[in-house]
Amino acid sequence: MKNLTLPLTLATGLLLSVPALAQTTGPDGVRSSTDYPATSGGSDSRNTGFGIKGGFTAAHFRGDDKKNYSDEGVYNTFHAGVYAQYGFSDKFSIQPELLYSRQGFAGNNGLPNAQGQTVNGAYDTRLDYVQVPVLLVYNIFDNVSIHAGPQVSLLTKVQENGVERKLANEGGKFSYAYKSLDYGLATGIEARVGPARIGGRYVAGFNDIIEDQDFNKTGNRALTNIKNGAFQVYVGIGFNR
Repeated sequence: MKNLTLPLTLATGLLLSVPALAQTTGPDGVRSSTDYPATSGGSDSRNTGFGIKGGFTAAHFRGDDKKNYSDEGVYNTFHAGVYAQYGFSDKFSIQPELLYSRQGFAGNNGLPNAQGQTVNGAYDTRLDYVQVPVLLVYNIFDNVSIHAGPQVSLLTKVQENGVERKLANEGGKFSYAYKSLDYGLATGIEARVGPARIGGRYVAGFNDIIEDQDFNKTGNRALTNIKNGAFQVYVGIGFNR
């Protein structure tokens, strides 16, 4: 896939660094999360707290109708937000997050944009989401964990080729509408160095991005069966409860 060199390189570097982080405690426990005192109730403080995070996103799209888009590529963008974490053992914890995530894809469906102009070549479709993943976290080492869980996303803004448009197809102005709700699965890996975190994950959307296609305007070329996908690499700072 086009333009995936950077995110794949970052992901590979992260994975290669995990064994080194897992085996390093550092002087005075600076690089080991076990140095934090246990919280009340018997849960380990490395798994209980809150923090902020943000990073790079390489967004793309999947689905049967992807073949009907030309010049398909990756939309490089960002995400940021906050998280909370509650540990119910030294190995397992639950981590809900609240994120602003700019996603989308590069490609061309051959249709006029919101200004009635036909664009030649690839252009970016930008999709701004407010996302809430709820993740089950498992510590495979003292300071390395894997996570997975469901995610719900609310679409708040759409731009096609830099031109903002409404999500709905009010008055039949557009050839299709955008679905306001997405849901899917997030899974990834994370390493900790003291209060700092670095991680990577893949997020797969299960709901179609587009709906209500007007075939009178688009012809028989289906465009609606496409779904979100995103590689994310992030850093964060955590605060113990």
